[in-house]
Amino acid sequence: MDFPASLKAIRTILIVGPAWIGDMMMAQSLFILLKRRNPQVKLHLLASAWTRPLVAAMPEIDEVIDMPFGHGQLDVMARYRLGKSLADRGYDQAILLPNSFKSALVPFFAGIPLRTGWRGEMRYGLLNDWRPLDKKRYPLMVQRYLALAYARDAALPADFPYPQLQLDPSRRQPLLTKFALHLNRPLLILCPGAEYGSAKRWPEAYYATVAAQRIRAGWQVWLLGSAKDQPVAETIRDQLPPTLQVHMNNLAGRTNLGEAIALMACADAVLSNDSGLMHIAAALNRPLVVVFGSTSPEHTPPLSQRVRVVTNTLECSPCFERECPLGHHKCLRELKPAQVQAELDELLASPATVS
Repeated sequence: MDFPASLKAIRTILIVGPAWIGDMMMAQSLFILLKRRNPQVKLHLLASAWTRPLVAAMPEIDEVIDMPFGHGQLDVMARYRLGKSLADRGYDQAILLPNSFKSALVPFFAGIPLRTGWRGEMRYGLLNDWRPLDKKRYPLMVQRYLALAYARDAALPADFPYPQLQLDPSRRQPLLTKFALHLNRPLLILCPGAEYGSAKRWPEAYYATVAAQRIRAGWQVWLLGSAKDQPVAETIRDQLPPTLQVHMNNLAGRTNLGEAIALMACADAVLSNDSGLMHIAAALNRPLVVVFGSTSPEHTPPLSQRVRVVTNTLECSPCFERECPLGHHKCLRELKPAQVQAELDELLASPATVS
């Protein structure tokens, strides 16, 4: 038996989801796997409200329960009340994707009989199916999620399902109308932001160079991101001459997450930093070029067959820092636009592969 308990005995699972968009996107591989192994299982997801638009495109999730706590907020009594409110739902198992102490409290207070997760922040008493994490054995974040579907020390399959968002196609035209957008030219979407910090952001001037080249070739460019990314996106647009700016739309900060996902699905190609939007583009199977700086594609790669990763091997990278500790940003600055353009051209010239 390679499951923590009999597959038939596991009828309903409460999954405590991660807070970050990219991590939630990778978690869909686990959701798909659980459904494939036991199609009758019901998956309920305890997650932050801001991830709802993302989870809405994941048909594997049967119910979403909003996590009513701010990021990093402990509030033990509120977690106790939430756990007690879930106690009569009859969950057979809880699977905890975050490694924090606080994330284990709700399943414990709910009295869920099987509580599975990595050992994390000293959670021995809260978990009764805890696992010591061997990072060398599971270098990929998605592997660490998938391993929780199996018994301790069980071998993972060589192949695993990639995330795949399913969207309502009727949403597209109303959004195009709302933002005065057209699909009369091939579309390159740029995702120049990174919530984690500047050490993950490819220089704005480089993005502008790629954008200008594509527009001159007959394309249009949209920029997507959060409100925090709006100044970065505007800097990219400002570096283009007015004749090219007319074919660029800065949508950063103007869309909510659900709208950004639907607009991303329109792309003929995507260029992104290592970010949540990168993972969304991969799950939409858009041709995707990703620039990695302080982080590593050996840990959180885009899970898609239609992707090219551009990265730089230096003594100081990957450092996984928010800001460059040495102040030179060589891991990104030495990745020139011509290299990225070549990867994009090669990707677009290759036949599409269905994962």
